[in-house]
Amino acid sequence: MSGHYEAPIREPLILGDKTYHDITEDIARPIETKAGKLWWFAFYIALVAFIYGVGCIAYTIGTGIGVWGLNRTINWGWDITNFVWWVGIGHAGTLISAVLLLFRQKWRLSINRSAEAMTIFAVVQAAMFPCIHMGRIWLAYFVFPITNQFGTLWPNFNSPLLWDVFAISTYFSVSVVFWYIGLIPDFAMVRDRAVKPVTKKIYTILSFGWGGKAKHWQRFEEVSLVLAGLATPLVFSVHTIVSFDFATSVIKGWHSTVYPPYFVAGAIFSGFAMVQTLLSVVRKVCHLEDYITQKHIEYMNIVIVVTGGMVTVAYITEFFIGWYSGSRYEDFTYFSVGAATGPYWWAFWLLILCNVLIPASLWIKKLRRNFLWTFIVSIVINIGMWFERFDIIVINLSRDYLPSAWTMFQPSFVDVGIFIGTIGFFSVLYLLYARTFPVIAQAELKTIIKTSSEGYKKHHLENEHH
Repeated sequence: MSGHYEAPIREPLILGDKTYHDITEDIARPIETKAGKLWWFAFYIALVAFIYGVGCIAYTIGTGIGVWGLNRTINWGWDITNFVWWVGIGHAGTLISAVLLLFRQKWRLSINRSAEAMTIFAVVQAAMFPCIHMGRIWLAYFVFPITNQFGTLWPNFNSPLLWDVFAISTYFSVSVVFWYIGLIPDFAMVRDRAVKPVTKKIYTILSFGWGGKAKHWQRFEEVSLVLAGLATPLVFSVHTIVSFDFATSVIKGWHSTVYPPYFVAGAIFSGFAMVQTLLSVVRKVCHLEDYITQKHIEYMNIVIVVTGGMVTVAYITEFFIGWYSGSRYEDFTYFSVGAATGPYWWAFWLLILCNVLIPASLWIKKLRRNFLWTFIVSIVINIGMWFERFDIIVINLSRDYLPSAWTMFQPSFVDVGIFIGTIGFFSVLYLLYARTFPVIAQAELKTIIKTSSEGYKKHHLENEHH
């Protein structure tokens, strides 16, 4: 039993004198009760945004990508900015689940389920942008190396865009399986409590015959570990390959060896920020204050501080290279004196403000443990990371090697509408998920109730005194 011992002075991960039954009741409540006004309010707003985005996508498909703000010089604009942003957000989920599982971190149990859901929903949004960007979405299957009616026509295996297809589809597949396997014991809990026959039938199918036997748990843990082992390298490979879209090109500012680690750190930075945003909302709306505690928020903020520091070092490196190289073209890369003082100066300084200066406040413990400040900073980081991708793409392209081709990018209402639509779609999926699936892995959370709950620690201290 010594392996399960946890020092009483450590802050509890479950507040209140909770029993096993209390955890079941608290986690099942959002599924078994009617949605509140706040949920419906958020859902209607998200649905309107989603419908607007669908309209803009339909308009694009019907008329072509000429309705976007692209031009001869800037042929990648908001679409690839949004693609890289959404892929980055999809990183933290598998990182929290897989890497922290392998490191046996107990604090992940209250947050991993929501983070995994976020990963899947974010990757769905990301995958839409390259498909729409093709212009002929009905030919999207051409990106896969499958036989076709044109004979020996194959994708270009030398293209990093094709590597994206393999990397993201593999990451998505493993993430979905990992998420579903983890949900099986919780689906069984909902099944056993269901009153309506239809609900019971649905959750019976989803729970896959789970009976909670020792053999079931043994296989569950073994499969979880295997999937975590598979998913961990994918976390680092996916955004590395996305960075190759830029790093393998000859465009100044993109052709950089720092991109793979820089992109991975940035993805974890933005992914954890989005998890913080979602958990801050879920914690209040689903009344999960006893399970998503100040300690969870602080741990995630520490990850944000560390990855934010790595991103800042990459910014400084890029800025130094832009100055030290002495190349007139390097002076217009996204981290250079030209970017800081040129026509996109506002985007440059927004990036510095949102990704460097404001997150640095989390070095202060009092602010790192503050729920409201954490929520504000997480949104600021989400905005800043979007501007980081915008700067990389638009600033670099707007000032290329040929001064006569220099131009500015102006997004059209379709660009903006599609982006808003993806945020709406993401929110719709997440809100529906919060109402139909257990948002916390209650079965796994119960395994730490005798070591990390507030009630256990109190009893343990009382026994020591006696």
